[in-house]
Amino acid sequence: MSVIQPLPTEVVHLIAAGEVIDSLAAVVRELVENSLDAGATRISVSLSPEQWRVRVADNGCGMNLVDLKQAAAAHSTSKIRDCEDLWKITSLGFRGEALHSLAALAELEIYSRCAGSTEGWRVVYNSQGEAVQVETVAIAPGTVITVADLFGNWLARRQAMPTQAQQLRIVQATIQQIAICHPHVTWQIQQSDRPWFALSPGTSAKHILPQILREVRLNDLQQLSVEVPTHPESSPQREKTNPQPPIPNPQSKIDLVLGLPDRCHRRRPDWVRVGMNGRLVKSQELEQTILGALVRIVPRDRYPICFLHLRICASQIDWNRHPAKSEIYLHQLSYWQDQVKSVIEQALRLNVETIPEKTLTQRVGKLLKASEAHSSYNASRSIQPTPTQASEIGLLPLKAVAQIHNTYIVAEHPAGVWLVEQHIAHERVLYEQLCQTWQLVPLELPAILNQLSPAQLDQLERIGLDVEPFGEQLWAVRTAPAPLRSRSDCADALLELSLGGDLEAAQVSLACRSAIRNGTTLSLLEMQTLLEQWQQTRHPRTCPHGRPIYLSLDESALARFFRRHWVIGKSHGI
Repeated sequence: MSVIQPLPTEVVHLIAAGEVIDSLAAVVRELVENSLDAGATRISVSLSPEQWRVRVADNGCGMNLVDLKQAAAAHSTSKIRDCEDLWKITSLGFRGEALHSLAALAELEIYSRCAGSTEGWRVVYNSQGEAVQVETVAIAPGTVITVADLFGNWLARRQAMPTQAQQLRIVQATIQQIAICHPHVTWQIQQSDRPWFALSPGTSAKHILPQILREVRLNDLQQLSVEVPTHPESSPQREKTNPQPPIPNPQSKIDLVLGLPDRCHRRRPDWVRVGMNGRLVKSQELEQTILGALVRIVPRDRYPICFLHLRICASQIDWNRHPAKSEIYLHQLSYWQDQVKSVIEQALRLNVETIPEKTLTQRVGKLLKASEAHSSYNASRSIQPTPTQASEIGLLPLKAVAQIHNTYIVAEHPAGVWLVEQHIAHERVLYEQLCQTWQLVPLELPAILNQLSPAQLDQLERIGLDVEPFGEQLWAVRTAPAPLRSRSDCADALLELSLGGDLEAAQVSLACRSAIRNGTTLSLLEMQTLLEQWQQTRHPRTCPHGRPIYLSLDESALARFFRRHWVIGKSHGI
């Protein structure tokens, strides 16, 4: 007798069910994804963890009686038809495993009514996914699915489950992850027949994120949607299975919601998320791309808040990697990484696209008055702004109007007032210039350094400097970065560069040392020049150390503070 025997059908189905449904959160995920595929805009989830019961109700398109009888059969789905459909998946569910797995692991009951039908149906299924009870019911258009006594025939799975509180946290996180990919949906969640939490719909993920992260405000987020061409090369697998001529190159879309690095960030990289065609996925490569693009922008030891949603051609994604469809194979990965970097850079710029002029008014100019010459304000209105020059290159029409304590530049624009810290603004300008044009030049007289450790010597050589012994515990540095060549403190700067870090850290240190110091008096022309140079940098919101560069005072906020909406008669007690 052969040792190797084919498994019985019921064993095969039970093994498959255990892979697809492994927790309460998996039940919620599979049922909610079916609701979204049905076009639902309102989804209600009710949980009873003590009874191992989940109910999901939606206002989707519903199912007729024929489809209801077939819904829980093994590998039955309305999403795909043949092998070619596997390379162009456009729905959240497509394998036809969820309902059959739930029937095998729990008591499954479905109420449903099609939008154009006058009859609703209730169907109860057995463990093989067969309809064993069918009756007509009164129900609104949509579907209600109830899963009860989950893992009742697999008690070992229940015993291995996390605690009830942990399961509820996972369920909450699962719903939030789905909601941020589908911001147009209204969510109502109940626990043990009591309201638990709700999520209101919005036009984009920007309106969902503050409901999930309570410390984040809507104004702390920058949203950008960019259309990009899909990579012209089709995937090798598709070419092998579908030798037909390639379709014309379609447009893809990248939606980015980014926490402004000068306003909000996290202690852990737990909110760098990637969505792909309506589903949150694990993509370590794209997550590292996001973190790398923001490494010198967020403060030290802090991490960004970022949600990236790629809506790309279905042929570029292979979903057949994980039963939960949380991991994918993305074709032309390097191309999409370059596109993500470009979109992040565009979102962080200060221009009329990323900061719309909400109030084109001249009232701001009346709020600023020149102070006495001996006060701490160096203000003058003699130099007029050049809005036409700024608009030609897409910059905000900032106008330097004052300098406070020789440290902060007061800049006026049509929507409000900014306070710009001159040292770190100049530091950002110099840092990006150094990154673009890093150049080592020979020194007319070598800089003499003493008491250098072996680690310091290695560091100077690592960044490309020409160092040679000049005596006992003395070394001569014969080359230096171009900005240091004519400085009197060149030796001190080189000593600072020797203290550690890579080339990028050396550039940051050099930019910080070379930037204008606070306390330096600037003319209006110098302030205006600095503002324009700063606006044109790639990442103008923070310095290379992650400190915020400017403080924004919107005209609407100033109007509220000064009560300019009051009626004169009432404000005087008349």
